[in-house]
Amino acid sequence: MFTALFLCGLCGPLNAQVLITHNQSEQKVDVVVNGAYFTSYVYDGTELKKPVLFPVLSASGQTITRGFPIAPRAGERIDHTHHFGIWFNHGDVNGIDFWNAGRTPPKPGVRYGQIKHKSVLESSSGAVGTLVVAKDWIDDNGQVLLEETTHYEFSGDIHRRVLTHTTTVTASNQDIVFHDSKEGLFAIRVARELEIASAKPAILLDLNLKETNEALLDNSQVSGRYLNSRGLEGYPEVWGKRASWMKLSGFVEREPISILIFDSPENINHPPHWMARDYGLFAVNNLGSGVYTEGKENLNFRLNKSEQRTFRNQLIITSGLTLDDATINTWFEEFVGMPW
Repeated sequence: MFTALFLCGLCGPLNAQVLITHNQSEQKVDVVVNGAYFTSYVYDGTELKKPVLFPVLSASGQTITRGFPIAPRAGERIDHTHHFGIWFNHGDVNGIDFWNAGRTPPKPGVRYGQIKHKSVLESSSGAVGTLVVAKDWIDDNGQVLLEETTHYEFSGDIHRRVLTHTTTVTASNQDIVFHDSKEGLFAIRVARELEIASAKPAILLDLNLKETNEALLDNSQVSGRYLNSRGLEGYPEVWGKRASWMKLSGFVEREPISILIFDSPENINHPPHWMARDYGLFAVNNLGSGVYTEGKENLNFRLNKSEQRTFRNQLIITSGLTLDDATINTWFEEFVGMPW
């Protein structure tokens, strides 16, 4: 049982050693920090409609991502079968839906795309573990719309796990429009314990990993709480609001856990809107404004053929810490100052 809390003013430099191991037979790249498993880049194109980081663990070994549908656990929701791990995609690229690819059941008349892993371009271990991968965004006719290169940088210390995520997308063979959509962009689906208490019943998995016969209202394990950089707290107060960063905090196995997502000021449409839901979806969306502003703003971002755009975010997971705003803002400024 976890009993101690640590007040974090500033936790000092990250000092872990990160080991990156490519397991080609299992189509994944494992990330180990100071001898403890952190996550895997999973790219099985036969089962997945997008590569993801899955599962994701805190420095203390708590699993902070939902297992369903890949590795379901008792008590989990079974909604949104396309939400798992950490991912990057968008809901409307030239009319193709990449966000909901893998949705069960699919919506009639919707054209779904797939993001396919192409290759590992670079990997290195050390104080910062680096993984660089190439992916293709492919429409339902097999045509490549976007070429993606993503740099994953992994680091940590005794209380932190840090992912710096830098993605560049290039319009391959035609002009591309990211039509304004609430469904994007850099996202994580969190464990049941980090969801927000809800008044709406949900179908859950029982101890035998079977669906409950009826929707249940059970918030006994739920402890999540949102806070954004502008001081807004709670759900739905933070949903869709613009902010430079967002924190989701709660308890897993009685241990305090916080997940921070930072958005670079160099990203388009910064400060972005946040697709922060009560049911465990935690996402930052730079490519949608219409729904969030009730139509007062609209963003249809265009890439001409051969043009490219880079997006950078950082995700920090803390365990055993109570974070103050000064610490979060210091970490955010350190992220902003990192070279691209």
